[in-house]
Amino acid sequence: MYRETIRVSLAFTVAQHSDKGCKLSNQDFHGAMHPPGHLAASKGAVIALADGISSSAVSQVASETAVRSLLEDYFSTPESWSVQSSVHKVLGATNSWLYAQTRNGPFRYDIEKGYVCTFSALILKSATAHLFHAGDSRIHRVAGATLEPLTVDHRVRVSAENSYLSRALGMKERLEYDYQAHALDVGDTFVLTTDGVHDFVRQSRIAAIIADHADDLDVAARSIIAEAVSNDSDDNLTVQIVRIDKLGQHDVGELQEQALSLPFPPTLQARMMFDGYRILRELHHSPRSHVYLAMDETNDEKLVLKAPSVDMRDSKVYLESFLMEEWVARRVSSAHLLQPYQQSRKRNFLYIATEYVEGCTLRQWMLDNPEPDIEAVRTILEQIGKGLQTMHRQEMLHQDIRPENIMIDVSGTVRIIDFGSTAVAGVAEIASINAQQPIRGTMQYTAPEYLLGETGSTGSDLYSLGVLAYEMLSGRLPYGAEMGRATTRAAQQRLSYHSILGQNRSIPHWMDETIRKAVQPQAARRYEELSEFLFDLRHPNPAYVRRDRPPLLVANPLLFWKGLSVILALCLVLLLLTHPGMTGAR
Repeated sequence: MYRETIRVSLAFTVAQHSDKGCKLSNQDFHGAMHPPGHLAASKGAVIALADGISSSAVSQVASETAVRSLLEDYFSTPESWSVQSSVHKVLGATNSWLYAQTRNGPFRYDIEKGYVCTFSALILKSATAHLFHAGDSRIHRVAGATLEPLTVDHRVRVSAENSYLSRALGMKERLEYDYQAHALDVGDTFVLTTDGVHDFVRQSRIAAIIADHADDLDVAARSIIAEAVSNDSDDNLTVQIVRIDKLGQHDVGELQEQALSLPFPPTLQARMMFDGYRILRELHHSPRSHVYLAMDETNDEKLVLKAPSVDMRDSKVYLESFLMEEWVARRVSSAHLLQPYQQSRKRNFLYIATEYVEGCTLRQWMLDNPEPDIEAVRTILEQIGKGLQTMHRQEMLHQDIRPENIMIDVSGTVRIIDFGSTAVAGVAEIASINAQQPIRGTMQYTAPEYLLGETGSTGSDLYSLGVLAYEMLSGRLPYGAEMGRATTRAAQQRLSYHSILGQNRSIPHWMDETIRKAVQPQAARRYEELSEFLFDLRHPNPAYVRRDRPPLLVANPLLFWKGLSVILALCLVLLLLTHPGMTGAR
């Protein structure tokens, strides 16, 4: 038995025991792991077990592979990913490997002799327990004098004597599993078991043994196994007991440490020396931050320093959000995203250092190019899109795409800057930084769902990119100032899109329709993928091209009048045939 503490936020106790029972070998496999350092806060702790199927001689390989892969590979996934996404990737890869091993082996057509195992895992992160389950191993939670089942066996009963697994790792090419998330509380006790245990020891008895040995859960685990053996268990036996001992503050680990340990910088001015940098001039000033152009005295390289506002020194949420900018920048790599400055010495104050982009903002570019070439607009949008796609692959939403947050350097390379409003799925599971603050930036660029208090998606960044496309081509906004006032669903449904063709007829109709779809107030009506929008900006969508065809009277007047004459002649003949008396003499 061991005890581990995830920073100051979560303390828990794990006890686990396994036995081959009456079998010649133990096809169960189990394990628990917590990462070192700040990963403990950003990724949590993993407890998992797997049970190989008894009909297979190689299923112990499957169970060991499944558990080891999760324990080792989960912590290698990006810190920005959510628990569910991280585990999904790991389990998906493991399942594919196991399935391939069976297909390439001598029992490719007999899955019951292949690399197959049941699987259950518990991941503790911040104040949440994440459960993953496939098969007939089980996860319970102690509820008074009994156990509360949290999983359902994936087993189909054919008769009282016969049944078969419907889900397991390695069984099918595509893995199916159950996922749940439960809020944690102090004293919560989870019990993971294989069928060699829970089929032979009553739930109430397991709860009683845990209560009797609350001071030593290792003894409890061994006692449960011993009782299952004495009850003639005919299978391998594994039990894991996890007790939550302490819940603390929700924090983001390294961010909070920096915020609490580093002092605020002094008021900076031009020619001033600061932490090894020479301040050249102030670039931007706002109530939330101060941005300066500086030069590194060690290599004469220019960089940008961003210092927090002294007025916000007492706001923990603001400080963590401020530091999120650099946290995000260090975890995304793209030519179209602002990169952090590589510092070679210890930082003595609280600030952010980033690369210096010599150029202008997209806002200035639009002022300098009121009637831009369509190809130039496409090029800029595609570069912004590539930056957003890099963030989205890391489960990050920028949430503040607007002209002031886009830089175009002297070579024409476009970069997205300012990650202060970025939502990170993995961090959101620890601390609701973004949920605790209003969305910053200009309302006209903010996706409508944010105005309703809903969470964003990749479609939210797509909406903002669509607004940029509209404004670059027209100098206007698709809904004018009305969007900022549309804070109810009914008001958003009444919004009317103003066609981009009103002032500039040189813009193709199909491009206007492409932008119209990107800026739909209802997220479900927008493009599903950012790549679809970017593709349609350059390649006419057939559905929109058909709408773009001019009427026949305009496209071919001669054919129109010939056709109309034929129709009128046919009508006249039909009229004479149905009313022959109309031609008779008086």
